[in-house]
Amino acid sequence: SLLLSGIASIFMGMNTVAFFFVLLWGLNGWFQSVGSAPSCVSIYQWFSPKQRGSRYSIWGGSRNIGEGITWILTATLVSYFGWRAGFIGAGIAGIVASLIMFKLLKDRPQTYGMPDPGTAFDEGTEIKKSNDPKETRRAQMFILKQPVVWLIALACAAMYISRYAMSSWAVLFLQEQKGYSLIDAGFAMSMYPTAGLAGAILSGILSDKVFKGNRNIPNLLYGLTNIAGMCLMFFGPDNRIVDAVALSMIGFSIGGLVVFLAGLIACDLMPKNAVGAVKGLIGLCSYIAASAQELISASLITVTEVEGVKHYDFGNAQYFWLAAGVVSVLLALTVWNAKKVVDIDEAEGKPLKTQEAS
Repeated sequence: SLLLSGIASIFMGMNTVAFFFVLLWGLNGWFQSVGSAPSCVSIYQWFSPKQRGSRYSIWGGSRNIGEGITWILTATLVSYFGWRAGFIGAGIAGIVASLIMFKLLKDRPQTYGMPDPGTAFDEGTEIKKSNDPKETRRAQMFILKQPVVWLIALACAAMYISRYAMSSWAVLFLQEQKGYSLIDAGFAMSMYPTAGLAGAILSGILSDKVFKGNRNIPNLLYGLTNIAGMCLMFFGPDNRIVDAVALSMIGFSIGGLVVFLAGLIACDLMPKNAVGAVKGLIGLCSYIAASAQELISASLITVTEVEGVKHYDFGNAQYFWLAAGVVSVLLALTVWNAKKVVDIDEAEGKPLKTQEAS
């Protein structure tokens, strides 16, 4: 999926037709979303239950490293070589990374004669399921009938609206509303993913060590921080230090929210053999919301032209982004007391056997 995303990015940089640009943009988002579920499954296959929180957060935060580099390098490429270079450069980087992954990424431990992680670390053997396509289909249908998964998916989708609003529009926002140059805006935005990396990595440590595996408390704290950061960004004083603090708050909180809402909370509530289906469903809802955000934000941003120069007003769009952050927090609160499903076999065709989620 990363290879296809890289190819799509290169074609976007070479394209001159609006229709094909929109088509490639949609395909690129789809290719990127496809890689999330198998990555999550790999983590659950290679690490024991007590290791997953911190390992998942490292994986979740790694994207922020690339995003931080992107804000600087893409802004530089676009400034010196034009907008096409931004897409082509990102596409080449994606292709190189995909080739490295193809060489280094391994199958599950059992393929190489090793025990499952739970057994290896004396944490108990987790429920094993057949890799038969019928079993996979059964797990997918089971997930579709779980309201808690849908609620988390909607909470994540709302969070993705504010997340991708910042990724797509913040540079233009800083230029139009705050008076930044393109390069200055790019450097300012590098604070966003940098803080996101710290927020993502810290989220796993907090939930595993401080809150003893409880994901809901830190998720609420991250959500409130995201709202506070957007309020400071949109309604705070025009000061670059204040902007840096606001971007850091938003980036830090989004980094943790992606870890919790896009994977850990729902995957912890469902059996191990359903992790891929859970991640896929949440990813689907999230990227649909992210795509819709682009269209809605574009329609809310007012464009005026004075003496041949276009000016953008983000007044309506910023309220939309802020509202999405609030909705995400409220939806996440609805699953605060959700129960953990022990096993699909025990959940189907008989009273649902549950235990408190850790």
